[in-house]
Amino acid sequence: MSHKNYFKEQLQYIDTNFQELKSLYLSSTPLKERDNNFFNSYIHELESFLENEVIGPISKVFIGTKVTVMFDGDDDTEDYYICLPKQSDPDAGCISFLSPVGRQLLLRNVDDNVLLNTPAGSLPVTIKSITFAENLILQR
Repeated sequence: MSHKNYFKEQLQYIDTNFQELKSLYLSSTPLKERDNNFFNSYIHELESFLENEVIGPISKVFIGTKVTVMFDGDDDTEDYYICLPKQSDPDAGCISFLSPVGRQLLLRNVDDNVLLNTPAGSLPVTIKSITFAENLILQR
């Protein structure tokens, strides 16, 4: 499946499962970190990306992308696959877009510097690349 078709299906999935996803967002996000426009912002950005006639490289983190981050201060990198909650498998690098790290990476761009706040502390990283994660299929 092309990434354009995947993202179109993703919009339908979000629309169909909106209440469940919103509930998961509210239950997994601390009150001070909640954004009332979280889903609207995401949908708007994804629709804007899809409006382009020619879909080029993915420069923004969406659900269904692989994000390579480089830890500041060394050359170590790590790949994260941003996925739906049901697909989450942290040991395989698949993190839900609703997880603390997933929320902080979502809608970021290549070369963005991000201070990832984790239970283990804050980690400064730079987003090095964003690609379509073909191995993630929408689960109905």
